[in-house]
Amino acid sequence: MKVALQYLSDMDGNTQAVQLPIAEWEKVLNKLKKYEQALKLKSDLKEAFEQVALLKNSSGHKQTLNEFLSEI
Repeated sequence: MKVALQYLSDMDGNTQAVQLPIAEWEKVLNKLKKYEQALKLKSDLKEAFEQVALLKNSSGHKQTLNEFLSEI
């Protein structure tokens, strides 16, 4: 799929900006949003697994799921 891009250059020929159709821009933003959501999920899962590892290695009382849910 070809996208009609337009490049804007300064007087020396250095590219300063790129223009693309709004429909393509919306697709880019949509993909970016999905990548950000996936990155957030990955980060949250990593943190959760780190917390589980800490709990497994700690001593003392560990709260059960039922205890946790009853507090809510």
